[in-house]
Amino acid sequence: MAEARLKAKLWIQAAVRTCVSQGITATVARKGDEDAGAILIKQNLGNGAFRILSQVRAMDGSPAWLQATGADPVDEAKADAYIGRQVERDWDLWVIEIEDRQGRLPFEAVVL
Repeated sequence: MAEARLKAKLWIQAAVRTCVSQGITATVARKGDEDAGAILIKQNLGNGAFRILSQVRAMDGSPAWLQATGADPVDEAKADAYIGRQVERDWDLWVIEIEDRQGRLPFEAVVL
């Protein structure tokens, strides 16, 4: 039997509300498919530093996030170029931008 999954739109709404409740600025930068769209996080770390996190599954099947632009932060142009390439491949993609100099993710997240 397949694991029940939360619809993308509901997950996005919950993530943004969680950010706001913790004093972290978060906005939906791009809306995707409300039911099953993939999700990217564009983390604005301040001082022109960004990182993109892509929703993936860990080896055990649990939800995780992959540092899609690498371990080191990149500039906004590189972050946006990565997002643009992903959107070309997947029109149903959601993008949340989170601004936090500490790089916090206010929801349960394992980063690979």
